[in-house]
Amino acid sequence: MDGTQLGILLAAIVVSAISAFFGKVFLDRLRKVDVENAAKQIKERAEHEAASKLKEADLVIKERQLAQKAETEKELSRSRDELRDRERTLDKRHEGLSQQEDDLRKQQKMVESNQRRLAERLEDANRRHDELGKMLEVQRQTLHSLSGLSPGEATKRLLDSLEQELTQEMGSIISRHEKRLAEVVDQKSRDMLLTAMQRYAAAHTAESTTSTVDIPSDEMKGRIIGREGRNIRTFEKVTGVDVIIDDTPGVVIVSGFDPVRREIARQTLNKLIADGRIHPSRIEEVFNDTSKEIEAFIQKKGEEAAQEVGTHGVHPKVLYMLGRLHFRTSYSQNVLRHSVEVAFLSGMLAEMMNLDGDTARRAGLLHDIGKAADHELEGGHPKIGADILKRHNEKTEIVHAAFGHHDEIITEYPYTMLVATADACSASRPGARRESLERYIKRMEELESIACGFPGVEQAFAIQAGRELRVVASAKDTDDMKAAKICRDIAKAFEEQLTYPGEIKSPSSANRGLPRSRGNYLTKYA
Repeated sequence: MDGTQLGILLAAIVVSAISAFFGKVFLDRLRKVDVENAAKQIKERAEHEAASKLKEADLVIKERQLAQKAETEKELSRSRDELRDRERTLDKRHEGLSQQEDDLRKQQKMVESNQRRLAERLEDANRRHDELGKMLEVQRQTLHSLSGLSPGEATKRLLDSLEQELTQEMGSIISRHEKRLAEVVDQKSRDMLLTAMQRYAAAHTAESTTSTVDIPSDEMKGRIIGREGRNIRTFEKVTGVDVIIDDTPGVVIVSGFDPVRREIARQTLNKLIADGRIHPSRIEEVFNDTSKEIEAFIQKKGEEAAQEVGTHGVHPKVLYMLGRLHFRTSYSQNVLRHSVEVAFLSGMLAEMMNLDGDTARRAGLLHDIGKAADHELEGGHPKIGADILKRHNEKTEIVHAAFGHHDEIITEYPYTMLVATADACSASRPGARRESLERYIKRMEELESIACGFPGVEQAFAIQAGRELRVVASAKDTDDMKAAKICRDIAKAFEEQLTYPGEIKSPSSANRGLPRSRGNYLTKYA
């Protein structure tokens, strides 16, 4: 390489170096400008975001202030409404007290009027007594002169005559006052009953339990039955109910007398159908789980009913029996709701009579407790309920009310009569109980036809919706002993041919001495 080429090469290297240096300086300036622009943009964006956040914060504060103001106004409005409601309640109570005060004034005036009339009657009687005394003296003198009787004999005859006349007069006065007093008492009792029923004007819907289970298709019937019937046999053995599978499409019937076991079986079958796995071990597993759920549900229902009525300190076992009434119906009326209504009505009646309202409500709530076990124990539900309450240390008034609310025993406590009255009001309330006319007539005809099929029976009348059967026996063909045997035979026929809850009773020995023209009685408790 000669000197010229070397010079050219060096010159090229120097030019490249200078170009690179100035290019770097230019790029550094460009980068610095970009960085400054980016910093400026970041600063502007930050300032913009800060301003936006300040505006948002102001809006949030204003919204919270408006919300607090609205909430405060709502609270004030609610307080005003509560004050208005309390004022209206106080006005109503004041009107009720004024009405009661007016009634008391009227009754006081009536009593004062009766006292004045009685005083006038007594004065009249005294006046007549004086007149009779004078007449007696005249008669004595006349009798002495005409009859020649001794003074003792004449005095005795006159005194007997006077005593008889005064007795008749006093009896007439007393009878009139008793009749008037009975009318006042009857009107007062009607007013008390109407007041109690109006105060507890609960809406009633008749309930009914069902024993049918819907299935998605008829193929499910075969799965429920299982191979050679092993599934259905296991299900019936575990649940204690009967499963009826017939030609009815889309329905399987669960039949059982115990309403709780029937409900457990129904829910178990529903779960098995929904799950799709139906075999013996799965049936037992689902049944055990469902039983625990129903047990807890029953206990909860009993506690809720006691809490609703305001009754405390009830034994857990009694609360459990009370909860079982949720699955029991009487003429399609739910027995648990019926018991709650009887409790409220009994408490209201007791308070109007200046009795203990808590005791009356407790007695009303527990009066039908025997219906939770009348299919398991012998005897009617009043006796079963009284035994249960007595075993769990309930007060004598509560036990007596449960035993006597169907007038089976002599009433010893006023709470028994209050519970019986409230029970009748709840059962007779329109809409509380219902039964189809065809079914009702058929049941009455069955009772009467069975009784009329016995020799010596002339007529039979089913009364009190089938709870009592009055039988008229022939006086020519039947004596007292035969009548008693006919009653026992009729009761036995009912037990064999009819399905019923409770027990059937024939007349007691105290009724067998009554004249046959009055008939003999059979009582069937539902």
